Amino acid sequence: MPSLLEIDSVIKSFDTRQILTDIYLKCETGEILGMLGRNGSGKSTLLKILFGTLAAESKFIRIDGKVYNQPYKTIDELCYLPQNRFLPRNLKVSKVVDLYLAKNNISAFIDDPILSNIINNKISEVSGGELRYLEIKLLLHIDCKFILLDEPFNGISPLLIENIKLLIQKAALTKGIILTDHDYRNVLDVATRYCLIIDGGIKQIKDKSELSRWGYISG
Repeated sequence: MPSLLEIDSVIKSFDTRQILTDIYLKCETGEILGMLGRNGSGKSTLLKILFGTLAAESKFIRIDGKVYNQPYKTIDELCYLPQNRFLPRNLKVSKVVDLYLAKNNISAFIDDPILSNIINNKISEVSGGELRYLEIKLLLHIDCKFILLDEPFNGISPLLIENIKLLIQKAALTKGIILTDHDYRNVLDVATRYCLIIDGGIKQIKDKSELSRWGYISG
């Protein structure tokens, strides 16, 4: 039976501007939910609220029916990729991998032409694209049920983008993934289901043609 992540009754304002109004969102393990919306619509805000690191006027977060106020404090429920880099710059890639993964998973993890070239480098010596690839692969390999990915394709070369899509699709065989990215075409390519944040609310998108009807993309 798949696990279910839900966030309900989300209300969030900044100063006098209400960003999110009575949002309900769900994701099951085995699916990739693509969250779409224009810049400033509240996509990253919603992911931070869902992870538990950003307060909201109202929210209810449930994983398999259990309520969590701060899911980030759990070990095996939810992981989050922020837009900003988060790995310690002074550590070697090999040390970071050792800290994040169980010993028996490390050899398979680094058996990768991209990572094998940087495994002995410090994080500060790795290119932006390689670092993003490493961050995403680490999170996708952690033993947790759900992954939130904020701008996973930003600043990445086309070749690495395709590799990342494959990583996400493979991880989604056992995990639930919610992702958003400013390049909606990459989201449409990899997601199995879509939603659109617009005017503070959320629309479930059953067909890509609906994105044109809502004015998100041109017909």
